[in-house]
Amino acid sequence: MIQLLHEILGWFGYLQRPAVSLQALLCLAIVAIRAMPSLQQPWTMPRPLRPFIGPALLLTAYGISELFDAPNGLMRFFGLTWLGWGGLKLLDLGLRRILPLRYVKELRNQLLVPAYITCIVLLLIARLDSLQDLAAIKIGKNIDLNITLGQTFGVLVISYLLVIGSGPPAGLLTWLLQRLVRFSDSSRKAIELVFRYSLAGLGILVLLLQAGLNTTTLAAIAGGLSVGLGFGIKEVFANFVSGLWLLFEGSIRPGEVLMLDGDPCEVRRLGLRATTLWRDRDNAELLIPNQTFFTQLATTYTRSDRMRRSEIRVRADFEHDPEVILNLLEQTAQHTARVLPHPKPKALQVAYKESNIEYSLRYWIDNPMNNIGIISDVNQAIWKAFQREGISIAYPRQVDYVRELPELRLSAAQPAQDMASDAASAPNQRSDELS
Repeated sequence: MIQLLHEILGWFGYLQRPAVSLQALLCLAIVAIRAMPSLQQPWTMPRPLRPFIGPALLLTAYGISELFDAPNGLMRFFGLTWLGWGGLKLLDLGLRRILPLRYVKELRNQLLVPAYITCIVLLLIARLDSLQDLAAIKIGKNIDLNITLGQTFGVLVISYLLVIGSGPPAGLLTWLLQRLVRFSDSSRKAIELVFRYSLAGLGILVLLLQAGLNTTTLAAIAGGLSVGLGFGIKEVFANFVSGLWLLFEGSIRPGEVLMLDGDPCEVRRLGLRATTLWRDRDNAELLIPNQTFFTQLATTYTRSDRMRRSEIRVRADFEHDPEVILNLLEQTAQHTARVLPHPKPKALQVAYKESNIEYSLRYWIDNPMNNIGIISDVNQAIWKAFQREGISIAYPRQVDYVRELPELRLSAAQPAQDMASDAASAPNQRSDELS
């Protein structure tokens, strides 16, 4: 490891040479000129040719220095590197015309750009030092491993290609198979994941065997993994199998709308461990383990059709004609935005309550994610229509009737009878006294 640090420090001596420093400053100046706002205008040059403006300037400076026999090796290297980067962008524009944008981005970000940068770094190091000497440097002495820098670099490159770089080839292969065989998108994603993980697993296994891993050790690792699957990570393995099953079966697909805890949620991504759902009301993304869809009831509104029937219930007093209210509800829904005209809205008289009649308005919408907003619009339209027609929306009422018990009525009537009898006997007593 110390030897590698000495080699890296030796590179700075090359960069401190006046000729090299002058070329580096000239390259930076051309980069600054290319970044000027006047050269960023879209009318200056067609889009496919814009990435070649900087390389053309740098290679022009290289040609001038060549005429005067000035040092120009670094300018030629960066000029060709910049030219290759422009060709990479031109290739990206061409791939967008024949391949889906998703696969083009994956191919560019996961394979083309990393491979190009790796090649440029290796070529630059080759100008500063010997790649063979660097690859022979041993870096595992401190940890009792007989491994060189070249072997480590090869293992890292192969591991990257197997784990990350295998994604774009697997995606392109399944995309071509889909165009030939005409299977569903969910099946394509399932086959793509199976291809990718199978290729990565086999590649890592071959890499370990090539690195000298003993088969007995490999069997011990497999036994440990089996015990781990049985105890520690059985839920992860169950979600993995459930994700593969969902992808192959196609029962839940990206873009579908599921009802979760009373809220409509859109399926954004179906992974091997968890499914990503998007909830509209708070713009939240929910991660639901795949095993949940096998153990709990899941309601989907878009399995075969995105149309969904919605319902609003309203109550009106007995004094209003039910036929008038039914017609008014249907006309109100028909004139509300985002309510589908076909099938037509339907109003029903569903129940007699204690102090009112309950009505149901049923209508159809084309996107379940808009259900809450459409319900609000229809409710406001019903309120305005009822106010315009003089129809009162019923509210809870309670009437108290005061009733007396017979014993109380008798006890209250007895004093009145006594008073009446006293009043009737009073004139007779007075006449007796006068006589």
